[in-house]
Amino acid sequence: MNIYVGNMSYSMSEDDLREAFATYGTVTSARLVMDRESGRPKGFGFVEMSNDDEANAAIEALNGTSHGGRELKVNEARPREERPRRSFGSGGGGGNGGGNRRY
Repeated sequence: MNIYVGNMSYSMSEDDLREAFATYGTVTSARLVMDRESGRPKGFGFVEMSNDDEANAAIEALNGTSHGGRELKVNEARPREERPRRSFGSGGGGGNGGGNRRY
């Protein structure tokens, strides 16, 4: 089961995340989501556990608990929604903009 963990302290590491969940069962992966520009954590991540019962126990136990001074939001991860791709630089109106321009 894939678990979403939000509102994490920015100082929390993947090892800290893995350790918090390992109390409840086998953690197959723990991943922090990083900001592409700064390379720093964004404050949320995902944990995968091999057993749904263990994952549900971890969610129940850890949701709302305080870690690093922040209250964790822990729930089953939902599938990623497809978002329309943003297009930059193509199409669009050109030129004069239509203000009160005098010639």
